[in-house]
Amino acid sequence: MPPRNARDVSSPRRAIPLSMARGPDEYVPGEQEPGVLLTSLRDLLQWAQNYPRSRSIWPFSYGLACCAIEMIQAASAPQYDLARFGWEVFRSSPRQADVMIVSGTVCTKMGPRLIRLYEQMPEPKWVISMGQCANSGGEFYDSYYIVQGVDTLVPVDVYIPGCPPRPEALIEGLLKLREQIEKQGLKERGEQ
Repeated sequence: MPPRNARDVSSPRRAIPLSMARGPDEYVPGEQEPGVLLTSLRDLLQWAQNYPRSRSIWPFSYGLACCAIEMIQAASAPQYDLARFGWEVFRSSPRQADVMIVSGTVCTKMGPRLIRLYEQMPEPKWVISMGQCANSGGEFYDSYYIVQGVDTLVPVDVYIPGCPPRPEALIEGLLKLREQIEKQGLKERGEQ
């Protein structure tokens, strides 16, 4: 007598036929119908515009203090490798960049230059504030010559806390920015 788990090679395998349910008592969700995704044309166009844009961000490095060392570490060190996300092209010109990473202490003399560089960036543009000094003035919060947060000069999309933040924090901030870009809506012609 053959063992119980031995298969009879001579008998063909029987295919289980797929049939439609004849009533609500026979209906099992997900077994009868193929996977269908319904969406509107507007949502499809929004996805088609924002998905590639979120995967090819070109940062503009605006390093001012010790946080810039961590930003350089994240951009060029092999263990962090921003190239796997599509962010390895750190631009030196604001006219070629999508996102400005402000890392470090912004003094009052640097403020007008930061605004000018932000205005030279093409639309759409985003700003990441990296480190406590850029976020809120940091340990120089009571100084008369330090800007109390970059958001008083330009609109900030993502804040990265830390003094200085680790390269992993910058990667997490860029991933949060990627999520924000994917969720942006379409603008009608003439909208701001």
